[in-house]
Amino acid sequence: MLNIEIDGKQLTVEPGTSIIDAADAAGIYIPRFCYHKKLSVAANCRMCLVQVEKVPKPLPACATLVTDGMKVMTRSEIAIKAQKAVMEFLLINHPLDCPICDQGGECDLQDLAVGYGTGASRYTEEKRVVFNKNIGPLITTDMTRCINCTRCVRFGQEIGGMMEMGQTGRGEHAEITTFVERSINSELSGNIIDLCPVGALTSKPFRYSARAWELTARPSVSPHDGLGANLTVQTRSNQVMRVLPRDNEDINECWLSDKDRFAYEGLNSADRLQHPMIKRDGAWHECSWQEALDFAATQLKRIRDEQGEEQIAALASPHATLEELYLLQKLVRGIGSNNIDHRLRQPDFSADAGLQGAPWLGMSIADLSQLNSVLVVGSTLRADHPLIAMRLRQAAKRGAQLNLINPVDDDLLCPVANKSIVAPDAMVAALDQVRRALAGESADVTAQAIAASLKGGERKAVLLGNLAQHHPRYAELHALAQQIAELAGAQFGFLGEASNSVGAYLAGAVPSDGGMNAAQMLDDPRRAYILLGVEAELDSYNPGKTLAALQAAQLVVSLCAYKGKAPDYAHVLLPVAPFTETSGTFVNTEGRAQSFNAVVKPLGEARPAWKVLRVLGNLMELAGFDYDSSEQVQAEALTGDLSAKLNNRLKASATATAGLSVNGLQRIGEVSAYHADAIVRRAASLQKTAAAAIPGAWMNGETLAKVGATEGMDITVRQGEGHAVLKAMRDDRLPASCVRLAAGHPATTMLGGLMDEIVVERAG
Repeated sequence: MLNIEIDGKQLTVEPGTSIIDAADAAGIYIPRFCYHKKLSVAANCRMCLVQVEKVPKPLPACATLVTDGMKVMTRSEIAIKAQKAVMEFLLINHPLDCPICDQGGECDLQDLAVGYGTGASRYTEEKRVVFNKNIGPLITTDMTRCINCTRCVRFGQEIGGMMEMGQTGRGEHAEITTFVERSINSELSGNIIDLCPVGALTSKPFRYSARAWELTARPSVSPHDGLGANLTVQTRSNQVMRVLPRDNEDINECWLSDKDRFAYEGLNSADRLQHPMIKRDGAWHECSWQEALDFAATQLKRIRDEQGEEQIAALASPHATLEELYLLQKLVRGIGSNNIDHRLRQPDFSADAGLQGAPWLGMSIADLSQLNSVLVVGSTLRADHPLIAMRLRQAAKRGAQLNLINPVDDDLLCPVANKSIVAPDAMVAALDQVRRALAGESADVTAQAIAASLKGGERKAVLLGNLAQHHPRYAELHALAQQIAELAGAQFGFLGEASNSVGAYLAGAVPSDGGMNAAQMLDDPRRAYILLGVEAELDSYNPGKTLAALQAAQLVVSLCAYKGKAPDYAHVLLPVAPFTETSGTFVNTEGRAQSFNAVVKPLGEARPAWKVLRVLGNLMELAGFDYDSSEQVQAEALTGDLSAKLNNRLKASATATAGLSVNGLQRIGEVSAYHADAIVRRAASLQKTAAAAIPGAWMNGETLAKVGATEGMDITVRQGEGHAVLKAMRDDRLPASCVRLAAGHPATTMLGGLMDEIVVERAG
């Protein structure tokens, strides 16, 4: 340890610490623009110049390491003079447009100009102007304000994984820009808005909508992917205006994915359901809550009494809160049925009998950054888990070996040590090859390389992603991944699909005692369904089959925040509140329970779903539905040691399924990033991004030729009774005889299973 002195304060710090980090740890503020704790040191703004004893000129605190006995003065006459000189240079060309700048009120340059600037400029020449760039639907540029701190450039290279911005020119002509005619397409792009210390990069959806001092900031938790990113939600006049990251080193650090940041636009969509509605004589009518709930309760009682409680089933979204999921399963089981499930996109449930607990990540999220070797099976990582992908990317930069078994070969923006890109129906065999290699049996070269990678690492993991969990032979993938982890001495985990994929298990939103799983409820349709936050045509493995089952039912009670297509199959619509309008809990993929409160009042007559289910339980005359708060529900749902309920291990190897039996073309049906849940689907700005474009039918050149199509041609794709006309697209990295066609999009809602056989024909 080294002994130093900063502004007369004696400190003990570790070797290799910079002056600015030592000062921050001691609570001594040094002004800065280009420095950021998560980025490399650029030392180009020079705002952090400080005086160091026996050094003839001021030194940049961010780029100067401490030495034993060093004495630093941050507020001496020399330091202040240097800092004021830097500020004068920064303001020479900066426009005086603070009154119209979105950064006003939270601008680092504005704040530091008060302390280090002068009342008037000595510079009388004409200021330079830098033309703005259109870099996409999420970020607005005012590049004349840019001070060339290069935070945005370094973020793209070091955190985002791709260099989308760079600096051109020298001296007064230096400017930050993108590549010619290119927009920014990173799934983490919104973070450069937070990083920009001036108003050069601001939020396009938020532009000119509110002032920082008009907003009320409240903490919340992301309802989207399994990470559970911590949010600061800013509101005004009972409306969510902006979402920012809330620092949590264990989960999202100081970052947010674009999905978490911009999805708030969907909260007040024109499609929001604001009043209860009942379908009478084929027409929809608004009604009172009492009438709607009485109708639902009466019809549920009738079906239970006349046709048996087993004819009642519930399908829930894993994006619902723990409290909502717990009360839904309590309602269904109180009626006498065990038919409840949240796994609508999972087709294979043969591993259920062997489950010993809730599937989870198998480690902490923070530990992902420290892995030496990892095998990821079936995941479009950057789309499904952008911040987990970022952690794995950081690990790979430090030398970790990333191995992949997947049906798609997307660019992960980091080195991939070994990969096996195979058709979905070959994934089980590819994984079994790795098991054989680890067991000392004969195996192919790629499997041997993956096995060697897993054997060599000290901290290693095997992770199953969304595509693996949506696989028709998911149970076998689960069993094989478990065996591989055991043979390699690695941790074994699941990348949770949704905000409450783990919490839904803990809440009991899975079948038990002979109850039907999601696939069984649709293969053998029930007379009545209760839907919680489910958009049937977008959230299920086989939309065609799901819609057919719901349309044939005598009663469908839909608790939903949006109308969507629910009027086509429901009989009563109950408007429930999204996460910003209710209190609740999400249990993220590492098994961490995070509770939050409402940040605004419910829109219209919408009500928190836990309250609706509480009243419905009372109307059904069921015991145990007398709750006064969501905290009471949570206390009942989460009893005992939470970690003891998390377990990925199967009691025994899963029973082998019949396989895919695909003779023609096979679909690779991943869910696109910005169609994964109800809120993000309605976020207008996200829907303008390249990632949200109308899906094409992607095939390699060989498969395109096989079906008689060329790139850009209109083709008809068919599954079962449904079909869609889409563009044929070419990607030679895809396996042969496969069609990559995204799900969760309105253009593909009438098609069949995500990884089932698909027919491709020339349109017309």
